[in-house]
Amino acid sequence: MKKIIFLAALLVCSIATQAQRFALVDMEYILKQIPAYEQANQQMENLSKQWQSEIETKAQEAKTLYDEYQKNASTLSAKTERENAIIAKEKEAADLRKKYFGPEGEGMKKRQELIGPIQDAIYNAIKDIATQKNYDAVIDRASAQSMIFASPRIDISNEVLSKLGYSN
Repeated sequence: MKKIIFLAALLVCSIATQAQRFALVDMEYILKQIPAYEQANQQMENLSKQWQSEIETKAQEAKTLYDEYQKNASTLSAKTERENAIIAKEKEAADLRKKYFGPEGEGMKKRQELIGPIQDAIYNAIKDIATQKNYDAVIDRASAQSMIFASPRIDISNEVLSKLGYSN
């Protein structure tokens, strides 16, 4: 009996010594405190509007061609030529959409160019703090949807901002 109690106590002690240390960060809060991120977002929004306008212009050109085709369909002798022109305009609009907003598009490349370095700097700051303070895991409060409660005492967001050179 003493052996079982001793083994149980030893097991509890070994589990307790292996407890993991966690910290939280709030990426939304951190990013809102960084002016370069806000500027990059504004620049991306402006580009997105410009690109969307260009796509809508092409789509409107295709619609105009189609409407003209519909009005004159019974009198046209070269229907195939008009149909091909409409299809070509619609394809141009689709190609532009893919070029700008597709997974490999200009938008993703520009976002990576503008926001990637900021995210990398934040990641490196979090990694440095976690290494220095022996955290086993750092969880993003903003994306942890199943988190119901976390003590503010383990939130290191302000430390990350300080390490990046931003005061709060």
